Amino acid sequence: MPKKNIYHLFAFLILNFSWLSFNSCSDEIFTNRSEDTLAFSTDTLTFDTIFTSNGSTTEKFLVYNPNSKALKISKISLGGGKNSQFRLNVDGYLNADNVFNDLEISARDSMYIFVEVTVKPNNEDSPVIIDDSIQFETNGVKQKVRLEAFGQNMILMKEKLILNDTTLTTNKPYLIYGYLAIDSAKTLTIPAGCKLYFHNNANLLVYGNLKAEGTAQKPIILRGDRFDKVKFSTPVPYNYVAGQWGGVYLFWNRGKHILNHVNITSAYVGINYSNNDRNILPSLEISNCKIHNFVYYGLVVQNGNVNVSNSEISNTGSYSVYLSGGKHVFLQSTIANYYDSNDFEPSSRDKTPAVLIMGLNRLAPMETVFRNCIVAGGMETEFIIASRFIKLYKGTFANSYIRRKVAYELTEQFNNIKWSNKNDTIFKHTSYDEIKDIYFDFMPDSVSPARGIADPGIAAQFPLDLNGNNRLADGAPDAGAYEWQPTKK
Repeated sequence: MPKKNIYHLFAFLILNFSWLSFNSCSDEIFTNRSEDTLAFSTDTLTFDTIFTSNGSTTEKFLVYNPNSKALKISKISLGGGKNSQFRLNVDGYLNADNVFNDLEISARDSMYIFVEVTVKPNNEDSPVIIDDSIQFETNGVKQKVRLEAFGQNMILMKEKLILNDTTLTTNKPYLIYGYLAIDSAKTLTIPAGCKLYFHNNANLLVYGNLKAEGTAQKPIILRGDRFDKVKFSTPVPYNYVAGQWGGVYLFWNRGKHILNHVNITSAYVGINYSNNDRNILPSLEISNCKIHNFVYYGLVVQNGNVNVSNSEISNTGSYSVYLSGGKHVFLQSTIANYYDSNDFEPSSRDKTPAVLIMGLNRLAPMETVFRNCIVAGGMETEFIIASRFIKLYKGTFANSYIRRKVAYELTEQFNNIKWSNKNDTIFKHTSYDEIKDIYFDFMPDSVSPARGIADPGIAAQFPLDLNGNNRLADGAPDAGAYEWQPTKK
């Protein structure tokens, strides 16, 4: 190559390198004007309720430099310093004292700040507010983002076996790891207003008796221990996601169990009520309860007598109610399975119906009663009696709405049944709308075929529905656990 051309090429490279170097450096020219400050994705970072001594989940927010030149942040710190109950991670860096100096942020760039909190035990029974702030100093200007958490003292139980008759207290909630179990022939009493929070895979194991009697004003709560949200495109509360804990298991063949005004939500199983002895049957009374959102089953009954009244059992990955062996009475209750309406559930629904009545010779003699009930869901058939001789099955089904593609022949077992049509609108809301924050509502819709079909005599035994509304007010009570109410304007 001629020397002249080599010289021109060298000069070209030098010129372009100088231009690139100038532009690269120009991005790192820092502004020191006091009006050039930071911007934040939020002014307050709020944590949901956190149990004392348990670390929180991690929350985060963004720090922006909206300016055309780089900024040097002189200091980022917690107002409470190293003694704060909060902890910081600034763009991937940790500091034991929660102090970070001379951080650079390029023009129109951003950085993440991650925050955790551990609430120290205190003497309070009610939740307490824990607050602090993250303080920023840039170009002599001070800014801050507020931090807020709600701390709750609790009674911690880890793999706890109770050997004597025991009544829980209500002054603090219970946090259960592994299991809470009651020994054989002993009674666990859960009083009104008691709250039991179960950690991942924890269970309530009843080898004796369970007596859980809440009230409409003070229901008993059994749920998972996470109060934060799953980070989907729109955050979803963990308590809306099935599989947060194990479930309730009732084992004793002589057990006498009572559940009144109990809300059980978002486990793998709601209530597994199983007994291998077909000659001695335990009893279970479920009234005014809401058993909702499970990976597998809502209520499994095997060789046991059960009475369910004015209750909701809903949204399960498999059967919502499975009955086999014993006498089973359902009055004024709603069984609804729209599990697949949640696209954030950990599994999809299988093809089993909402209600399966399984009559097998090896089981205890069976009898089933459904009056003033709703059996519905997303499939065309949500009710099956699995017996070789349906007409001989000992059952009474009356004044109820049942979703079934092909109706059973109208024998003496079925009276005043409203069999489903494909396009029936049964309930107000059969899905979770994350954007509008509308959750499942199994109150009958204004045009629901379940309206006005209940037997008034049965309805009079339960004059208030599960929402506390008078189901007798209009003289034509609806089937199911809820009475239709006009939309409030």
